[in-house]
Amino acid sequence: MTTKLTWPQILAWRLRRQFVTGADAPDAVTVARRLCGVQTQVASSAQLAVAVRSAKPDPDEIVRALWTDRTLVKTWIMRGTLHLVPADELAGYCATLATLRFWEKGSWQRGHGVTAAEIAAIVEAVPQALGEHPLTREELVDAVVAVTGNAHLREALTSGWGALLKPLSRLGELCYGPPREGMVTFTAPRTWVPGWPAGLPPHEEAGVRVARAFLGAHGPATPEMFDAWLFGGVARKAVLKGWFRDLAPELTEVETDDGLTLLALTEHLDDLATTRPSAEVHLLPGFDQYILAAPRTLAPLIPPPLKPKVSRQAGWISPVVVHEGRVAGVWEARNGEIALDLAAPVPQGPLDEAVARVRSLLP
Repeated sequence: MTTKLTWPQILAWRLRRQFVTGADAPDAVTVARRLCGVQTQVASSAQLAVAVRSAKPDPDEIVRALWTDRTLVKTWIMRGTLHLVPADELAGYCATLATLRFWEKGSWQRGHGVTAAEIAAIVEAVPQALGEHPLTREELVDAVVAVTGNAHLREALTSGWGALLKPLSRLGELCYGPPREGMVTFTAPRTWVPGWPAGLPPHEEAGVRVARAFLGAHGPATPEMFDAWLFGGVARKAVLKGWFRDLAPELTEVETDDGLTLLALTEHLDDLATTRPSAEVHLLPGFDQYILAAPRTLAPLIPPPLKPKVSRQAGWISPVVVHEGRVAGVWEARNGEIALDLAAPVPQGPLDEAVARVRSLLP
């Protein structure tokens, strides 16, 4: 018999699993682990995403975790975007994402002004260039040109921020290093990440682990929803099916109140079924995983009239006001104050509390 769940139940469960309800996460690494990474295209959004979920917000915690403790890694990963990922999980994410070698497609190469031979040379040269010490982008480009003897690569590597380096991040050969005099640096996980393995794990195992973790925070969901979050919807279909086939003994189908059939981890069924809809109000930052890991077309989460305000041009995801698990509006910080743009009624008392909390966490 199929378990029936309402979207208010599912969204309330996600809020709790993602440490939004309760704000009781012990540290930034725990948040990144549960959320399957924290997007950090905008560093202040990533910091706020961790802070709103933390029992004791610490504005310096992410910097320490990245550059002192090395328990978090900053790199291009899901959908080719910058994320903070637990250091001990990065190899598994790389193995999973390396199943899609987009840089080997002729259309991608032509779009970035390189030949197949040149991108292959970059992929081979960067691990040689990245030694024990982090390099700035200029230093890395100089080293790649020296290794390959191909001066044309200088132009290709310096036009279009990061595009030709992203394949290396997916292969586990490159990640961000500590900033140097305000400049970004790059380093090799093999020398930077404590306990980095001799080789990436088999993608068959890694993909199952990533899918399991995704469903543990962003489920119930479909394989297509997982694909959209991880690859942007262009996963190799046979590989995606293989991961969910291997995970199938741990999964149960559930049916939503609008007729969708989703997959849930069986271990979470009782918790899902007994979850009460949320009446809470929360302010979440831009690019928050609560929004990013769900389809932008999911009407129970984002009412269709609000979609243009939430999902804007150039992939920008606005900060949102969430009431009863659903987006009720957007917000922005202006000179330390919170400007609200609400599209649905929100109870004033809980809204004032949510605004005051976020205001206290802003830099």
